[in-house]
Amino acid sequence: MLSAFDSAKKQLDQVVLLLEGEYQDREKLHKAIGLLKKPQNFYRKALKIKLDDGKNASFPAFRCQYNNARGPFKGGIRFHPNVSEDEMKALAFWMTVKCAVVGIPYGGSKGGVIVDPSALSSAELKRLANKYAEFITPFVGPWIDVPAPDVNTNGQIMAWMLETYEKKIGTHAPAAFTGKPIALGGSQGREEATGLGGVFVLEEYVKSKKLKVKSLTIAVQGFGNVGYWFAKLAGEAGFRVAAISDSSGGIYDKKGLDIDEIAKIKEKKGSLRINITNEELLGLDVDVLVPAALENAIQKPNAKNIKAKLVLEMANGPTTPEAEEILFKAGIDVIPDVLANAGGVTVSYFEWVQNLHGYYWTKEEVDKKLKPIMTSAFNDIQQAVEDKKAPYRKAAYFLAVKRIIDAMILRGRV
Repeated sequence: MLSAFDSAKKQLDQVVLLLEGEYQDREKLHKAIGLLKKPQNFYRKALKIKLDDGKNASFPAFRCQYNNARGPFKGGIRFHPNVSEDEMKALAFWMTVKCAVVGIPYGGSKGGVIVDPSALSSAELKRLANKYAEFITPFVGPWIDVPAPDVNTNGQIMAWMLETYEKKIGTHAPAAFTGKPIALGGSQGREEATGLGGVFVLEEYVKSKKLKVKSLTIAVQGFGNVGYWFAKLAGEAGFRVAAISDSSGGIYDKKGLDIDEIAKIKEKKGSLRINITNEELLGLDVDVLVPAALENAIQKPNAKNIKAKLVLEMANGPTTPEAEEILFKAGIDVIPDVLANAGGVTVSYFEWVQNLHGYYWTKEEVDKKLKPIMTSAFNDIQQAVEDKKAPYRKAAYFLAVKRIIDAMILRGRV
């Protein structure tokens, strides 16, 4: 199986032929593609902290800054045992593409620390967050690179990092980090933004295919922030969520599920009432399959089991290129992650704008501003699907990569 970054580069290669028809100077195009196959900057450091028992511990840390032709680098920070340089590069590339897909003025970046945060106390986690913030302070900031939470990080960790950063630079700079608590300049509506953006995209897809919302069933793999909010809001929009799962397994009822009731069960018992496995969920006879967990959930061996007519990628990189070829041949549409889950980074952009202006919006205003960005991005891609006779991912990459390359050419980088 390809590594995450190799998969990302393969996705880039797949749009080169489409792009060649857009540029008279092919040499410039291919030079730009070459530059887009590697990050502009990659930083690494071993972070040393003192544990509660007095022993010292060291944790490898990274920050990948991929491309900033369209604006400051933007990307999350994850604390996870499986963080790697390869993963950082892939996620930073996908963020670069994602920001271009929805037309917000950012490039892409990603950061991470190889650590199991559940093995640390709150005090140890704070020390690690502060060390990471010290590490990245020289090369982040409101107009340079704007970090945010990702896997196993949250608003509290961003608050600790912001405090460390501001102490280092000697001034307030709330726009240096997004995903902050509301009390420190976070945006209303950020918590549900990724899920809500996905629902807006699904609604546009349904309109484009002249389908009826109430007749469509959905299975959601993943019950973290994104999976929960997508499932809850999709249900409120009239879709029938028939299955949902967490890491231990899932629950399926073809009549539909009460997502808030399931959330209460999970909070009380620590997991769902399980009657299907995650693998079984992928093969359910539903209209829409929503992978909302981690990368590579849909691979070559299980792709042939998928019966849904649409895969809506709410996780980052949940479908391998080999699996996607199988889905394409089976006539299954795949709405790519770089569009489907871009509601999160879009509301992070709103947070940044509010911080820069010192003027804050209501949740209703945030939701109202999010919808046209997501629907416009889908409609641009739908038009490219029809014009180029390309699947959704290729159409999305065609539009995004062209926007990035155009910015690179205008800047004289190629």
